[in-house]
Amino acid sequence: MTPFSRLTLRNFLIASHDALATAFALLASFYLRFEGGQGFFVRLPRLLHVLPFFVVFSVVVCYVFNLTTTKWRFISLPDALNILRVASVLTVALVVIDYILIFVAPNIHGGQVFLGRITIVLYWFIEIFSLSALRFAYRYFRYSRTRHHARAEDAPRTLLVGRAADAEVVLRGIENGAIKGIWPVGMLSPSAADRGQSIRNIPVLGGVDDIESVIRDFASREKPIKRVVLTPSAFEPDAHPEAALMRAKRLGLIVSRLPSLESGDAPRLTNVAVEDLLLRPSEKIDYARLEALVKGKAVIVTGGGGSIGSEICERVATFGAARLLVIENSEPALYAVTEALAARTSGPVIEGRIADIRDRERVMQLMSEFKPDIVFHAAALKHVPILERDWSEGVKTNIFGSVNVADAALAAGADAMVMISTDKAIEPVSMLGLTKRFAEMYCQALDHELVTQSAGKPRMRLISVRFGNVLASNGSVVPKFKAQIEAGGPVTVTHPDMVRYFMTIREACDLVITAATHALAPTRPDVSVYVLEMGQPVKIVDLAERMIRMSGLEPGLDIEVVFTGMRPGERLNEILFASEEPTVDIGISGIMAAKPNEPPMQTLRKWLADLEAAIAANDRSTIKAVLKDAVPEFGPAVGEGSPESSPAQ
Repeated sequence: MTPFSRLTLRNFLIASHDALATAFALLASFYLRFEGGQGFFVRLPRLLHVLPFFVVFSVVVCYVFNLTTTKWRFISLPDALNILRVASVLTVALVVIDYILIFVAPNIHGGQVFLGRITIVLYWFIEIFSLSALRFAYRYFRYSRTRHHARAEDAPRTLLVGRAADAEVVLRGIENGAIKGIWPVGMLSPSAADRGQSIRNIPVLGGVDDIESVIRDFASREKPIKRVVLTPSAFEPDAHPEAALMRAKRLGLIVSRLPSLESGDAPRLTNVAVEDLLLRPSEKIDYARLEALVKGKAVIVTGGGGSIGSEICERVATFGAARLLVIENSEPALYAVTEALAARTSGPVIEGRIADIRDRERVMQLMSEFKPDIVFHAAALKHVPILERDWSEGVKTNIFGSVNVADAALAAGADAMVMISTDKAIEPVSMLGLTKRFAEMYCQALDHELVTQSAGKPRMRLISVRFGNVLASNGSVVPKFKAQIEAGGPVTVTHPDMVRYFMTIREACDLVITAATHALAPTRPDVSVYVLEMGQPVKIVDLAERMIRMSGLEPGLDIEVVFTGMRPGERLNEILFASEEPTVDIGISGIMAAKPNEPPMQTLRKWLADLEAAIAANDRSTIKAVLKDAVPEFGPAVGEGSPESSPAQ
């Protein structure tokens, strides 16, 4: 491929400009050197002979240094440096030409200096000017037009909050048109070094704590600020994001945020979300790894209409699955998720089926017909207080339903079955944790059984992935707190010392798929239970107070926080690993592996048979005895909810 084969019409026009600029620079430097006198006209015929070759050479040099492929609209310091490099290379080329004319081919110009040092120095400066002038003029034209449009459209005056580096990204986004509808008039920075400075002509007016005084100052000058934009650095602990958010809300300002600057996406403004105030950085995901696992595969997601299941469906579609079957027991949820997936401009072939994972024959039939490569098992009963009342329903869904999915995936020839588990399965004190731990053990035992039968050949993997609470999921405290705040309070928290781990649904699902890539590695690892690293735990009362402040209100003053007492099956602190559970570092950021107790499959099948008979007879004591035998570490903590005090059905 030649240097010019990739040039578009726009690139060709830029190359033509650069060629003319080079020709002008060389002619102008000669004219100035000889002041337009006899020396200039004597050398002009020879110069015109050399000029076409030099101009062609200059275009090649401009292409090599990306001048012909850079959009003038976004010209910046790196492009200015490239202009200096081009001018320097061409200047050196002129020195070489002069050397050739003097020493190598003296007969061409009588052995006299043709260009001379003064001409070459003049050329360097004029070449830089010629290549830069139109580029920066166009950049300024676009910048001025953006400012004019913002004023013409009556864009609201905006105050930026965050460090200078983040604010500069916002300002550049406004200049190049990526961010519209705002007009920055100042910024507040948590860094003392930024104060008193200007960023792209926007002054740093003070610290984050000065937001009220700055807003009032603009209002007194009849230039009211109507919007505040928080950059990522505004959410650092020392920036006091909650205080800034609460003050802005109280002043009636629109508050937006700029998402992470590391995503590589174009900057865009979004609403401030609860996860922004948890002050927990998300793990970096290797998306190429996830795409390699999913692309072109047939995937089944059980419980695909739930919070976790629907997000896994969306991620699987994003990473290029060929076919996707959504299994869901709720008709409205199934309709919602399949409609959302069908609205994508591109993606897998989507199928949705109503099915209850308790119905073994139905699950077997669906998987046999679909023949999945990967099964993500997200269907479960998950609400702790409800399962404390309805023990048998939890056993039917979380234990027998998981057994049905695992067996059906194996019978259908799947490469992997990934079960969504919970941190409550570790030394469980609730029926949710207990039934999930039993399901984990079945997947462990079946995975181990397949190892012994495979004789080193590729085999299906069955893994479980544990993690804590996900923000804004169905039944989580975030939607509950939002509704209570909108109703004027009170916000109800069970206990002042209640602590939980939190992560976003997107991060959790991406890490779940990442765990599957590890389990299916060419050298199959000897682990089948994965644990997501959840960062630092968050006190629920702190989360409630942050959400109140996000609404521009003050906890205890505008909205009360009321403690209602712990519910059956709850404990104050969740744990990620059991005290006697070995942990394994798998070398992937955000994921660890665990090696919990692994009863043999023969024992598990006996427990399953006993549970099935006890549920049919509604024999509560036998159910409790079997589960206690299977998970001996099960037992409520002192002073916390006890499932024994709850009736079973």
